[in-house]
Amino acid sequence: MGKKFDAAVKLVNKPAYTLADAMPVLKKAAYAKFDETVEVAMHLGVDPKHADQMVRGTVVLPHGLGKSKRVIVIASGDKVREGREAGADEVGGDDIVQRIQGGWMEFDAVVATPDMMRSVGKLGKVLGPRGLMPNPKTGTVTTDVARAVKEVKAGKVEFRVDKTGIIHCPVGKVSFEAQKLAENASALISSVLKAKPATAKGRYVRSIVVSSTMGPGVPIDLASVEAP
Repeated sequence: MGKKFDAAVKLVNKPAYTLADAMPVLKKAAYAKFDETVEVAMHLGVDPKHADQMVRGTVVLPHGLGKSKRVIVIASGDKVREGREAGADEVGGDDIVQRIQGGWMEFDAVVATPDMMRSVGKLGKVLGPRGLMPNPKTGTVTTDVARAVKEVKAGKVEFRVDKTGIIHCPVGKVSFEAQKLAENASALISSVLKAKPATAKGRYVRSIVVSSTMGPGVPIDLASVEAP
């Protein structure tokens, strides 16, 4: 991995850290020339092959992700105006669907009203693999368009467990203050803890590691983040 990575690894010299102690170490160990993304990885004791053990949800990070997301709204009637007034970057109906079918992808999130899902459904193969398909569970299929747009703009992120039982989720940039990174990570971890399936057996959270894009992982002390 190179000398820089080896030097960064040496900065992680404790078996586990609290979030408040981990973030300054993570920032110090980040050596790339770009503003690296900070990510939380949580290994959960669930079997995602079983639908009743799927862990997914959304959380509004208190300090956002460091960039304003481009949000589009696919709606009809009064909801078009509502989306525009809430600050959506593009608002429309079937015309937006056609633009996306034609290859337009200059957006980071899609909010749709339930009555437009018949049209939006045609975009499944395009939006699905990119994680952009509107979904009632994540609040992006809704009649409350204004709220959905504002939440996404405020730093709402989606998390879901992968096939190996791990959740990977960004919580900011290395340029953020350590305290803000810790508060964002804490908000995410709390949401994942609340999303624990009733059918999960044994230890729910097996490990938590925070890292930057190129930097080493910093292990988090589970007792410091789990509610008593």
